[in-house]
Amino acid sequence: MNWIDARFPLSKLWREHASEYYAPKNLNIWYYGGGILLVVLGLQLLTGIFLAMNYKPSAREAFDSVQYIMRDVEWGWLIRYVHTTGASAFFIVVYYHIFRSLLYGSYKHPRELLWMIGVTMYLMLMAEAFMGYVLPWGNMSYWGAQVIVSLFGSIPYVGDSLVDWIRGDYFISDGTLNRFFSLHVIAVPLVLVFLVIFHVLALHTVGSNNPDGIEIKDYKDKDGVPIDGIPFHPYYTVHDAVGVILFLIAFFGVVFFLPGVGGYFLEDANYDPANPLQTPTHIRPMWYFTPFYAILRAVPNKLLGVVLMGSAVLILFALPWLDRSKVRSIRYRGWISKSFLFAFIVSFLLLGYIGTQPVDDTLTRIARTAVVVYFAFFVLMPWYTRIDPTKRVPDRVNYREH
Repeated sequence: MNWIDARFPLSKLWREHASEYYAPKNLNIWYYGGGILLVVLGLQLLTGIFLAMNYKPSAREAFDSVQYIMRDVEWGWLIRYVHTTGASAFFIVVYYHIFRSLLYGSYKHPRELLWMIGVTMYLMLMAEAFMGYVLPWGNMSYWGAQVIVSLFGSIPYVGDSLVDWIRGDYFISDGTLNRFFSLHVIAVPLVLVFLVIFHVLALHTVGSNNPDGIEIKDYKDKDGVPIDGIPFHPYYTVHDAVGVILFLIAFFGVVFFLPGVGGYFLEDANYDPANPLQTPTHIRPMWYFTPFYAILRAVPNKLLGVVLMGSAVLILFALPWLDRSKVRSIRYRGWISKSFLFAFIVSFLLLGYIGTQPVDDTLTRIARTAVVVYFAFFVLMPWYTRIDPTKRVPDRVNYREH
């Protein structure tokens, strides 16, 4: 180890980011998300490598190569099901992670940059998922790409040229598949890995938030160790291992017994090869995009729909400056903030459901109401967080040994 440390700061990195990194001792089950996301990222990278060994990014051969992986490659079906289930699991845990941040105000000072890096990772994950969705070259993949890429055509002046540039052709074709494959396999994963590193470095610079929203760095002993902190290793490595094990039990339960999840993880129309002459009965994106797809459909004007759909994600970047509350955690906020957060979560879930359904007048009216509630959560935040009655935050974290 001394030989390694003389040439690479391995022990120093271990101390800074594990054995001597002090995290609040009151972290609960909402803090499982980060560790699980690292495990899912590892699974996706590993299975993606093995899939790429047998996949052919060609409009003529892509669909058949996926069938070859499923039927002829040894354990190919397992590798593909782990990858497809991992894509949905990634978003489930990301939404879990984001909800935790909204609950406990993990985006507030001094964690603004940490939050912005996280939102950027979310955007990259959406891009990665969309391009990966196109690669099987099933009929829903083809038409989903057709619909999503065409949205860029609504941008004034540059829209048509931008659509041609994204497709790499004048229509969804072999060129589109090739560039999506290269971006999905090389470029975006590389960006994601670097963002994960930046995210962890930023987290360990400002320190972890906690359910009470109290800075443990404000109270240290004579050795400079936070009184309400405990070393990340071994305490939280064991803590997170429990969450990871429970997650993997559920994850592989889906992989082995219900990989399609009723068409939500693997759509029925994607079992047919891409056919430009046969439109699926109901074109919809994967479930993790459906809240934003519902926003797009709820607006009659295409350009305005695209703007609102994009704003629904990009507005997350402004959250640290929109929230004017004197406290971080939902534990010490008043009924106004709690009501707005509850309404926001309901509107998001409602939009997600509506996005999976065929177009319907009643659902469209409900979706428009949900869109108003969704954006009201952010737009009115500077007002309602300022007037919201808050409780006194204790000086030290609340912790009960267990």
